[in-house]
Amino acid sequence: MEDFAKPFYQSQEWKSARAVYLKKVGGLCERCLKKGLYNAAAIVHHRVHLTPENIRDPKIRTGFDNLEALCWSCHEREHKGRQRRYMVDASGHVIARDTREGR
Repeated sequence: MEDFAKPFYQSQEWKSARAVYLKKVGGLCERCLKKGLYNAAAIVHHRVHLTPENIRDPKIRTGFDNLEALCWSCHEREHKGRQRRYMVDASGHVIARDTREGR
């Protein structure tokens, strides 16, 4: 979660929207369900990712057309290749990474 989005994800607005959305889709991963698989959703994912520019747009932040219930595996596949803010070095130490473009 990006720092700019932390207050939103901790808000009652998001917690309520997330709960209502999960109930609407039956608590199942929508991508797995399309394949005939039944896996519990673990994440409510934003199809259009939140940015500092769009986070105040209610259609982006809590609009059901922009939400998707995903299991951990599908969410990980969605973000595959995305730079992580932290990584583990060969010694097992957690190190911060600069995830800005070109860093």
